[in-house]
Amino acid sequence: MVIPSASLMPDDSTVLFVTAGMQPLVPYLTGKIHPMGIRLVDAQKCLRTDDILEVGDNRHLTFFEMLGNWSLGDYFKKESIEWSFELLTSPQWFGIAPTKLFVTVFEDPDMGIPRDDESIAHWTRVFQSAGVEASLKNGRITTYPKKKNWWELPGAGPCGPDTEIFYNTGKEHDKNFGEVCHVNCDCGRFVEIWNNVFMEYEKKIGENGNFIYTPLAQKNVDTGMGLERIAMVLQEKETVYDIDIFFVVIKILENPKFPYLEQLYRYRIIADHLRATVFLISDGVLPSNTDRGYILRSLIRRAITHAKILQLSDEFYRLPVELLHAYYAPYYQFLAVEDIFTVINQEYLLFSKAFETGKKEFDNLAQQLIKNGLTLISGIDAFNLHQSFGFRLELISDLAKDAGLGVDEAGFWEAYKKHQNISRAGSEKKFGGHGLMLQTGELKAGNEEELKKVTQLHTATHLLQAALRQVLGHHVHQMGSDITAERLRFDFSHPQKMTDSEKAAVENLVNEQISHGLSVGFEEMSIEEAEKTGALMFQKEKYGKTVKVYSVGGFSTELCGGPHVVNTKEIHKFKIIKEEASSAGVRRIRATVNF
Repeated sequence: MVIPSASLMPDDSTVLFVTAGMQPLVPYLTGKIHPMGIRLVDAQKCLRTDDILEVGDNRHLTFFEMLGNWSLGDYFKKESIEWSFELLTSPQWFGIAPTKLFVTVFEDPDMGIPRDDESIAHWTRVFQSAGVEASLKNGRITTYPKKKNWWELPGAGPCGPDTEIFYNTGKEHDKNFGEVCHVNCDCGRFVEIWNNVFMEYEKKIGENGNFIYTPLAQKNVDTGMGLERIAMVLQEKETVYDIDIFFVVIKILENPKFPYLEQLYRYRIIADHLRATVFLISDGVLPSNTDRGYILRSLIRRAITHAKILQLSDEFYRLPVELLHAYYAPYYQFLAVEDIFTVINQEYLLFSKAFETGKKEFDNLAQQLIKNGLTLISGIDAFNLHQSFGFRLELISDLAKDAGLGVDEAGFWEAYKKHQNISRAGSEKKFGGHGLMLQTGELKAGNEEELKKVTQLHTATHLLQAALRQVLGHHVHQMGSDITAERLRFDFSHPQKMTDSEKAAVENLVNEQISHGLSVGFEEMSIEEAEKTGALMFQKEKYGKTVKVYSVGGFSTELCGGPHVVNTKEIHKFKIIKEEASSAGVRRIRATVNF
């Protein structure tokens, strides 16, 4: 059965956007009955910004469509692998030469879970049926650890090994990515076109916060194939930007003074970001300085930056947006094209003046550095461009690359966090009391009792956000937080005042989790891995490259750097003191614990 795509921000999403095709189907992977059956297919809208600096290469995009097929307790590894191979290689279907395909499977002794020999055996057999020898010895099949070939949520839930299918483009290996090329190399020679996830385990959290893996009663298959990547292969193009839809958009944009072949990355970035913008605005996102609106604003402004450098017209976006709108409107719910123009134009007018001034400032800085024989823009200089002119780090990196310079990214984030902490410290002084610096996890407590109370309140804040999302809906996201030794203050997105019954339901739900004695544990991973898992995060850019993902039983999963209790029973009891307006569309809750 073909099921429709969910919104980029579905009600059941636990991140700002849907980043993978599986996210809208998580409830059905955990046992909930899907109304349309146990064999499903879909094309899901997705958006990722973790690889935004790679946008413009042969395979990376921000917005993309993920083709998926799903078995909910029905067929498993044998059928999934056989049918995947048939679809890809049969002359009746995609007709890709089997010799062009390579696969990876799971092997990680550190997890205490056996290598996925079943998948290896099935792949060996199907390749041999096509006259191609496939084994671990000849490299047609390769094993990788958990980081590459395993799927799971940060907290408790279904999980399991995956097998990824790569297409050999024939491109030469780029030694900037290592001396030796391999199937999962980032050089772009091998492009992943399909991923089959076999959910055969359940992850549980032990008493000491460790993770325990046990066999899952209902085994599921979740696959994902990037539409643009498979189109690239089938249209025999070298990059996803050479496929039909992007080729036409880029031709419309092209300024003869700056030919596409001489400005590949600029035109590709504009085309990619405009497509993402059309889908985001149509799904209800508007430019702002927080959360989803911040991402949209960044995409529009980066497109504007490259359009100005290419000397495109002020309305460079109109014809491409019209084309994209006409192309996709039969398949997705879109706003009227004039409404999309209005949003982009308002942002263009808002940013243009700041860009011109900021670009002059950047050029002066770059000239001075080059004159002094330096090659790196300092973190503080980059942050000043960000703070004064709204230049995001990737935009600064683009301009720096043009000037033959690099950017001290670590220094940028250090300056960013220092600024955030100073701002929060001023806020704490205004409100009084000893506050919790959430950016760094730094506690300012006068004694052990205060430290203990703040720790209890911090974990309670995680429970509160999860409870609010269950009671009010998944549109709820953290907009701010402040913790003292006496109370927590939590700001969240919600359009109206909470009713007494809603407040009571949230309070009762938090207290239920406290009484259950849930274990609190964390796992360290890269920010990119954390974003893909669906963990809640507040202002992604405030985190470093490696983050802690805290899980409170299976109830709450969130990025955090602060202190936590070991077990929710340590919190004793939770009570909402007050619920009030904070600003337009934002509510504020003050609450306490252990009273």
